[in-house]
Amino acid sequence: MRRTKIICTVGPATSAPDRLQALVEAGMNVARLNFSHGAYEFHAQTAQYIRQISADEQRPVALLQDLCGPKIRLGTLPPDGLTVEAGDEVTFVLKEKGENINELPLPLPTLFAMVRPGEPILINDGRVKMIVCDRDADRIHAQVKTGGVISTRKGVNLPVTRLPVSSITEKDLQDLRFGMELGIDWVAVSFVQSPYDLEPAQRMIEAAGLSIRVIAKIERPEAVEQIDSIIAAADGIMIARGDLGVEMPIHEVPLIQKDIIRRCNQAGKPVITATQMLESMISAPDPTRAEATDVANSILDGTDAVMLSGETAVGQYPIAAVQVMHDIAIATEKSLQEGSRHCWTNDAGSLSVTESVAEAVCRIAYETGARAILCNTSSGSTAKLVSKYRPQTPIFALTPDETAYHQMALSWGVEPLLIPPVYNAEEMFTNLVNTILRTGLVHEGDKVVITSGVPIGKSGTTSLIKVHSIGQPITA
Repeated sequence: MRRTKIICTVGPATSAPDRLQALVEAGMNVARLNFSHGAYEFHAQTAQYIRQISADEQRPVALLQDLCGPKIRLGTLPPDGLTVEAGDEVTFVLKEKGENINELPLPLPTLFAMVRPGEPILINDGRVKMIVCDRDADRIHAQVKTGGVISTRKGVNLPVTRLPVSSITEKDLQDLRFGMELGIDWVAVSFVQSPYDLEPAQRMIEAAGLSIRVIAKIERPEAVEQIDSIIAAADGIMIARGDLGVEMPIHEVPLIQKDIIRRCNQAGKPVITATQMLESMISAPDPTRAEATDVANSILDGTDAVMLSGETAVGQYPIAAVQVMHDIAIATEKSLQEGSRHCWTNDAGSLSVTESVAEAVCRIAYETGARAILCNTSSGSTAKLVSKYRPQTPIFALTPDETAYHQMALSWGVEPLLIPPVYNAEEMFTNLVNTILRTGLVHEGDKVVITSGVPIGKSGTTSLIKVHSIGQPITA
């Protein structure tokens, strides 16, 4: 059973129902809807297909909406794009569409006012590099330092230029409203600089009475500087290495990644490692050795999830990429020594009752040789806390809440199961045991550790632990 979760970006290569079905069968746990691309109709159809496949397969698949944020993107270029070489002179124009040779459309007026001669402009995650020579109100003249092919809607980074932009744009808020109508489970806020950047999304979700979880994408130096407060404010973190590696010196990114994963693990917040994990598989059937090592090292560091972007959105081998990532995860997880990351050292009195119970559950499961941990949870919070302590014992989260059922698909080691509502302890124990028996993963004579809240079904009341031998009479 794989513990690390796999996130797949859905795009033209995988939007057909049979391709989405194949992604789920290969191991996709979370479907990422990238709102930087694609019309609403595309995302709505994708969400509908995913929900139907999830129901048919009786397997949770979370929907993650990724907001565009104030990402600077080029406008529309000819179909073949523009090929530039070192030394070429190019002109950025304040237009939606490029019309002349060596002309790059850039529909963002504030940029033309803020950029200065000598500042770098990076395109397509830094693959193409330029230096500003001159500018006026609607044109920026630049010289190419590193050439390449530039195509429509590619991202633009200005690591030195400081632009007065908010992390959440009006488009993002409109997209989030649409995402709420689709029934998304998670939403990722791009280019977060401080915990305050999460508040517009959080307020909108709260006002709608929904329990969508908010992820902060870390891709700016300001976010790295305030990482602890951002982790505290967010429900999860995404290490978006593409823009992070452009906005910051690339040699710093590996250690930043490790540090953020460690901090998220300590805080019990799910963390996603993203960008270029199996990039070569966009056009090749096998990954490079370095890519395989990157995925494995992220898992060894403690990431909850690994993410595929172009590999599954536009790649030639999307299903193979998921299968490769699954195989790497399985092999890497086998190497982790049992109990080596079982618990953190906590100061006396530093834990809530619920977290103390979660830690104790992991210890008891390990010491008794339990076959499974069964979490009866209404919101999913108990299972996520148990996940924090990385038990070797499989975690099964049983919930009557369909939103929690899908959301928990992102948490390390958690296998969500949907059950009918229960109203008393005896009914709860019977329901949990019968449900886990039907999976075929436990058998008569196996021990399981059960945790739940009292009273049954009330969120935030986890205080009960029970060790039960399958086949023995069930007593409350």
